[in-house]
Amino acid sequence: MAKDSSSSGDDDIDWNTDDDLEVEKMILLKSSVKPRAVTPTSSSSPTETTPDLVQMGSSDQTFATLVEMGYSMDMIARAIKENGPNADASVIIETVLKYSSESEAGSSKSKAIDYFLAMGFDEEKVIKAIHEHGEDNMELIGNALISSAEEEERLPTVKEENLPVVKEGKLPEVKEENDIDWSDSDEEMNYCDLLFSDDEIDPDSPDKFRSLVKMGFSKLEASLALERCGDKVSVEELADFIWAAQLARSFDEFHADPEEKKPRHDAKKRRIDSRRKPSSSTAEEKVRLPNPMIGFGLPNEPGLITHRSLPATALRPPFFYYENVALAPKGVWETISRHLFDVEPEFVDSKYICAAARKRGYVHNLPINNRFQIQPPPKYTISDAFPLSKKWWPTWDKRTKLNCVVTVYGSAKLTKRIREALEPHIGEPPAHVRKYVIDQCRRWNLVWVGPNKTAPLEPDEMENLLGFPKNHTRGGGVSRTVRLKSLGNSFQVDTVAYHLSALKPLFPNGINVLSLFTGIGGAEVALHRLQIPMKVVVSVEISEVNRTILKDFWKQTEQKGLLIEYADVEEMTNDTIEDLMKKYGGFDLVIGGSPCNNLAGGNRVTRSGLDGDHSILFFEYCRILEVVRETTARMRR
Repeated sequence: MAKDSSSSGDDDIDWNTDDDLEVEKMILLKSSVKPRAVTPTSSSSPTETTPDLVQMGSSDQTFATLVEMGYSMDMIARAIKENGPNADASVIIETVLKYSSESEAGSSKSKAIDYFLAMGFDEEKVIKAIHEHGEDNMELIGNALISSAEEEERLPTVKEENLPVVKEGKLPEVKEENDIDWSDSDEEMNYCDLLFSDDEIDPDSPDKFRSLVKMGFSKLEASLALERCGDKVSVEELADFIWAAQLARSFDEFHADPEEKKPRHDAKKRRIDSRRKPSSSTAEEKVRLPNPMIGFGLPNEPGLITHRSLPATALRPPFFYYENVALAPKGVWETISRHLFDVEPEFVDSKYICAAARKRGYVHNLPINNRFQIQPPPKYTISDAFPLSKKWWPTWDKRTKLNCVVTVYGSAKLTKRIREALEPHIGEPPAHVRKYVIDQCRRWNLVWVGPNKTAPLEPDEMENLLGFPKNHTRGGGVSRTVRLKSLGNSFQVDTVAYHLSALKPLFPNGINVLSLFTGIGGAEVALHRLQIPMKVVVSVEISEVNRTILKDFWKQTEQKGLLIEYADVEEMTNDTIEDLMKKYGGFDLVIGGSPCNNLAGGNRVTRSGLDGDHSILFFEYCRILEVVRETTARMRR
């Protein structure tokens, strides 16, 4: 967004970081608090009294705000006395926060401190995180605490004298860590019981299972990874799957939006009252994940499938396209397929299309012949995507693809440990050091940025991997943490565009789109890059930040069509949908991917499938699609 040159004071602001203005934000959030009378506490010294609010002038509201936040009056008075009554409110608040972090929290702890203490975090770290990020920024505080806990509890301190020794080419023994409860059904637990006992690894267990356990993963994680991914994939791919699940859980469990936490009881009733019943064929034939996960084929590769038979009920307009995580609990994709007219899912891992993995399933009735790749084509390898890293990439790091792009990232402490592990060695480090470094690089998607120096991906680098324009999620007050979350939950544009490309000859004059669970506009970016004109896009997205990102994209790319935004799919009543269709001539495409919170492998608490409070919104997609289909049929008659 262009800066208004007429505004005063802009030149004095340091915009180098996303969170520099959190203190000022606190004042704005509390600006409606009225000053209240304050009397000296019994613990105050007889010679020190609480400042006269009348004489303080502009500081009286700041004083009342800090009292409301739970800080003691003595502490506030001390900060005002130190900085002077005419000091900026931000300076006074920073001083109070400094005092708070230096002293032990007493009975006047703020609600934020109590909240994180109740979650089990260390009191000293909580106070420090609040001091660094501001009390109102709960998301950043939580992210900092989680990152700190992971580093201290999960990551070993890497020193040459305590690194495990590799003998006879075997992987080193590593203390088991991250023992996550992956269970989501009795069948999975029975499968695990057959694989191993509680005391030792079964000598007859598959080699890959034994390798995963020796790498430090729990037995349950290893067995479930093998069941989800199959025994034909490599050990590296199995490890990538487990790491991605661990990382996804560490973010999604804590950082769910308040709106996303609301139970969706109405959607559940609609699901229970669904008129569709399982067909005998789909009940008997389980949906299986292919290996390799390339769907109906890849661009410019042999073995392309150009024809398929769709059920007759799926041939009616409009076109529909639904996406979700491929590695969902048992029975989920059977249910999704059944509710979407028994259409066979197309499973694709984006690592076959770009430089990052992203395993997704797509159910759609789009044509599959005449597909073509988006231009310019994506970068297929890490070195192509990030050419500056070639100079520093060690020969013993054989990665050519990155793990799935997720919403969390490695910290500065982690990259420091990696550097300290490598610096004592001239040339290629010993095997146990290489193993530790590669494991962390795979787990956290680290790239090489200097000699012995790794770094996590930046948001603009994630945009590149996912096919979005540079700075697509930047600006407008969007913090780095929010950018990472939005990107981690988005479409992989190149993959989706390859599927949607078959529509281009069908809609030369433009297309009307109903975009559900829009996110940051992956479908809209794909259509734009395919040069398919968007006449009307009705977007439904609950995140205000994501809606702003889409509006900015719409303006920056000078779209000629109409963008209409709604906040919640449950507010899209049947009458609303019918009115929109009559006004704009119907919809040609209904596209979207409902929340995967209760489907993702990293969710150990509420991985309840499509019955979960978030993922149950899939049935809202089905309801809305059905209304569009019925209204389309009436309009054609």
